[in-house]
Amino acid sequence: MSDTLHAVTLVVDMPITKLDALDVIAFAADGGVEDAGTSRPRVWLAPHAWAEVEIPKFADPPPFAIDVYSDVSREVAWAQARRLHDALERLGWEVEPPRAGAR
Repeated sequence: MSDTLHAVTLVVDMPITKLDALDVIAFAADGGVEDAGTSRPRVWLAPHAWAEVEIPKFADPPPFAIDVYSDVSREVAWAQARRLHDALERLGWEVEPPRAGAR
């Protein structure tokens, strides 16, 4: 494990609150929302991989970003992002394919 975070981003073009988006991600990942009352809530997708939601600020319209992070490797982040992408699409969400994130 390193101090580097590897990020992959999924983009969703729909109006939704951050907590509602996290709840759906948690449902899709068969998990729960951790730190829901904080500024950095997350959903664990696998050991060493989690998702965070970035909602536009100040009434900007969608899209919003789901950032999938891994503290182990880029491969883990990509695998979990692809898994989450497929799960959200099965739930009816239209999600852009994963793309490299920055962190």
